[in-house]
Amino acid sequence: MPASRDDLMTFFKDLEIEVTTTDHEPVFTVAESGDLHDRIPGGHTKNLFVKDKKGRLFLIVLLHDAEVDLKKVHQIIGGQGRVSFGNADLLMDVLGVEPGSVTPFSLVNDRESQRVTPVFDAAMMQHDVLNYHPLKNDATTSISASDLLKFAKACGHSVAVLAVSEEAKAAGL
Repeated sequence: MPASRDDLMTFFKDLEIEVTTTDHEPVFTVAESGDLHDRIPGGHTKNLFVKDKKGRLFLIVLLHDAEVDLKKVHQIIGGQGRVSFGNADLLMDVLGVEPGSVTPFSLVNDRESQRVTPVFDAAMMQHDVLNYHPLKNDATTSISASDLLKFAKACGHSVAVLAVSEEAKAAGL
């Protein structure tokens, strides 16, 4: 059974990670989340659940308006051949969330099997505060970039912070 929002918040508390959560109408796409950017300070994000030709799974996390070349990103993240998006069943099986609710916080559901390699864009990690869904898309949880890394490590994941986006590459990050 995947973790619930309450389970996630307890996990944060146990790790002494301070977060702030704002409830709102469900948003399924970055385009639908525009007014949240005005109401909730910090970097707003998008999350790409992808697999390579060998079936390795990656969670690429970037700023909401970042551009990424999906034909070449495998070269940056260490994938074998071009990546494609993982389907809804695989997403639920591995990360315990539905499409529209993908979040790095879903790593809490991949603690045992360690099937996903998280990749955080270097440009995103320049923000002090970052915003993600707390496992469902009807709320946004704000967390510091350093605590996000602490969270991922506590889930047993080694995060690759890489210049995945065109913006990060242009900035030389």
